[in-house]
Amino acid sequence: MIIKIIFKNLFHKPLNTLLSVVLLSLSVGIISLLLLLQQQLEQKFENDLRDIDLVVGAKGSPLQLVLSAVYHVDAPTGNIPAAAVDTIRQMRSVKQVIPLAYGDSYQRFRILGTDTSYVGKYRATLREGRLFQDNLDVVLGATVANSTGLLVGQTFFGTHGDAEAGEKHEQAAYRVVGILMPTNSVLDNLLLTNVASVWRVHEHDGPAGDIHGEHEQPDAESHEITAALVKVRSTMAVMTLPRLLNETTNLQATIPALEINRLMKMLGIGVATLQALAMGIMFISGFSVFIALYNRLRERRYELALMRSLGCSRLRLFGMLVSEGVLLALAGFAGGIVLSRTALWLLNSTAAQDFHLVFRYNFIPAEGILMTITLVVGLMAALIPALKAFRMNLSTALADA
Repeated sequence: MIIKIIFKNLFHKPLNTLLSVVLLSLSVGIISLLLLLQQQLEQKFENDLRDIDLVVGAKGSPLQLVLSAVYHVDAPTGNIPAAAVDTIRQMRSVKQVIPLAYGDSYQRFRILGTDTSYVGKYRATLREGRLFQDNLDVVLGATVANSTGLLVGQTFFGTHGDAEAGEKHEQAAYRVVGILMPTNSVLDNLLLTNVASVWRVHEHDGPAGDIHGEHEQPDAESHEITAALVKVRSTMAVMTLPRLLNETTNLQATIPALEINRLMKMLGIGVATLQALAMGIMFISGFSVFIALYNRLRERRYELALMRSLGCSRLRLFGMLVSEGVLLALAGFAGGIVLSRTALWLLNSTAAQDFHLVFRYNFIPAEGILMTITLVVGLMAALIPALKAFRMNLSTALADA
C-alpha cells in the first residue's frame, strides 16, 4: 500500500518529476561517459606503450611522432634512412630496435612493414595461419579481420595513403597468411608484413608474380623507414640516448611515456572542467528534487495528517518521503547510464571508422561510486521535507485544512 502511495505521489505532477529525473540523468550521463573514456583511453595508451622506451623518427613534433609510430592515429613526421636502424641497434645501451615502415592501407586500416618481434612485443597469438615470412605475406589484426572479412589464403591490393580513394597498387597483391587473436592493443587494427614488402610495392612496376621473392631483401642502404621503436638496457639510457641522437644526427628520439603524460594532462583539464560542470548540474538537480518534494509536502499536509490519524506512524511517513527522493535518484542514475552508453555507441560508430578505437560498455567500479553519490543527493534532497513530515503537529495540520 505504501509503495503504491509513493508512486502516485511521484506521478501526481509528472512534469516536476520528469525535470528532476532529466537533470539527474544529464549529470550522471556526462560523468559516467567521462569516467569510461578516461579509464579506457589510459588503459589503451598503457597497453600500446608496452616495453617501448624510445621512438626514433624524422625531426618534427615529438607528440606527432609518438601518435603516428605507437598509436597509428596521426601522419608521420617523415622518413629516416633504414641504415640508421642498424646504427642504433649496434649501440651498447640498446636492447632491441623494431623498424616501422608504412604508407599504404586497406579499407583505412594501416599496412605496417615491420618484423615479427613487433608481434611478440604485444604478446599476440595466432588465431589461425602463421606469421609473415616471405614478401607480401600479411598477418591481420583481429579487428581488421572482423571488419574486412579477409580470410587466410585470400589476396588484396593495398591503397596508397590512409584514404580508401587512394591509388591502388595493383601490380602487387598481398596475401593473408595469418590472423591474430584480439590483444586490446593497436595490433588489432593493423595489417602486418615485412619491411621489404613495403619497399617493393612502392618501387616495382612489373607483374605481381615478380615480387614474391621468398627471402630476397632489398639493399637497406638505399631505402627508408618511417620510425623505429627502441628498448634500452637501463633507465640512464632512456635519459641520455635521446639527447645524443637529437644533437648528433638528423634523427629525432623522444620518450613516448613523457609525451603521452603531457597529452593526458592537457586532456585532463578539459575532463576536470566537464566533470565540474556535471557536478554542478547534479547539484541543481538535487535542489530541484528538494523543491519538488517540499512543495508536495505543503500540498499534502492534510493527507499526511489523515494518514497519521488512521494509524500511520511518524517513522513510516518519514521513510515514505525519503523513498521518493531515493527513487528519483535511482531513476536519474539509470537514465544517466543509458545516456552514457548511447553516447558511447555514437562515439564508437565514429571512432571505429576514423581512429579504429572501440570503447567497451561494461560497468566500471567508479560508476558504483557515482551511484552512491547520486543516491546521497536524492537522500539529502528528501531529508528536510521528510523531517518536516516527521515533526508535523497533527492537530494543527488538520485544523489548517
